[in-house]
Amino acid sequence: MLYRGEVAMKVSVIVVVVFLVGLVSSGSLKEFSVPGSLRSQAAVRYRIDPAKSTFMVHANRTGLLWFRGHSHRLAVRDFSGEASLTPDVVNPASLQMTVRTASLEETDPVFTQQEKNIINKELKEMVLEPDKYPEIAFQSTSVRGGLKNGKIEVLITGDLNLHGVTKPIEIPATVTLEGNNLRAVGEFDIDRDDFGVEATSAFHGLVRVKNNIKFVFDIIAEKV
Repeated sequence: MLYRGEVAMKVSVIVVVVFLVGLVSSGSLKEFSVPGSLRSQAAVRYRIDPAKSTFMVHANRTGLLWFRGHSHRLAVRDFSGEASLTPDVVNPASLQMTVRTASLEETDPVFTQQEKNIINKELKEMVLEPDKYPEIAFQSTSVRGGLKNGKIEVLITGDLNLHGVTKPIEIPATVTLEGNNLRAVGEFDIDRDDFGVEATSAFHGLVRVKNNIKFVFDIIAEKV
């Protein structure tokens, strides 16, 4: 013998089943699918390809006789790392990158090869000291951003370890995804004094390198 509550429940179940069957037959069931933002999404990993990427350091001149000196355009030749990004919703996301300090070298065509050799020697012996500090490393602590004009605009916060000093920095970047590749383009500044990085000077100190150092990057990474 069924009680009134049990009868009502059975009728409700039958009604729901009939309704869903009707939706399936009409092709309208997709309206009840779980939204993408609510589904569990896994972050996709990408490995940086240095051969397809560019990473430059711009150090400009200052001082009373700055016009008698030339700014430096240093190329980072040896670096590696991984990025991860969650499709559609960006987060969770992360970036880890390591640079071989000794791989930085002068590339500005205004210098002769002999001058470049001198600059690179001073860069290693007096400025970056790769024997003591062989690597420059960055590890993100948070990534914020979203879609804008078909691209992903992000602000990466993390810790930069340079010349034995670790400081938090922010890196804005524009990220695009195409096939198995991720491309990140952007630039950021640091104050070299914050990291205890010395700079060479000329003309008895009247020409010297500015404290503000700019990093410019165009990074290509491939899905792992």
